[in-house]
Amino acid sequence: MGGEDTGPNPTDRGKLGTKHHLLVDRNGLPLAVALSAANTHDSQVFIPLLDGARAIAGKRGRPRWRPHKLHADKGYDFRFCRDYLRRQGILHRIARRGIESKERLGRHRWVVERTISWLHRFRRLRIRYDKRSAIHLAFLLLACSIIAWRFVQRFCH
Repeated sequence: MGGEDTGPNPTDRGKLGTKHHLLVDRNGLPLAVALSAANTHDSQVFIPLLDGARAIAGKRGRPRWRPHKLHADKGYDFRFCRDYLRRQGILHRIARRGIESKERLGRHRWVVERTISWLHRFRRLRIRYDKRSAIHLAFLLLACSIIAWRFVQRFCH
């Protein structure tokens, strides 16, 4: 459709598209989301995505503001990503380009892929109909809220 935060999709004959970036917990619950043009590299959204995560409530005491450990694919294999995580005190497991096989990281990566498939059950997110990125982001956040609500209903009753 076009509009803000769209760009030529390198895998779809250059059609305009939007990419959803997700930070999820080990259960697949979205903690932070971001939008970018389809031709934007994942590493450019890495720091804003991590900074967008809110406090994680858990056991008694102060809630954690940052995850303990982060698993990421080869798209985030850059020194500035690793340095940022080290400064924040976050352990990381980032596959290295040209060295490691992507299969080993897949043991943890499937959780993110499953959450993306949950989001794409909402037709309005799978195909972008809105020109304004604020509207598309609002629907993305609403879908994340619905996913979290369904999780709470399923496992806490």
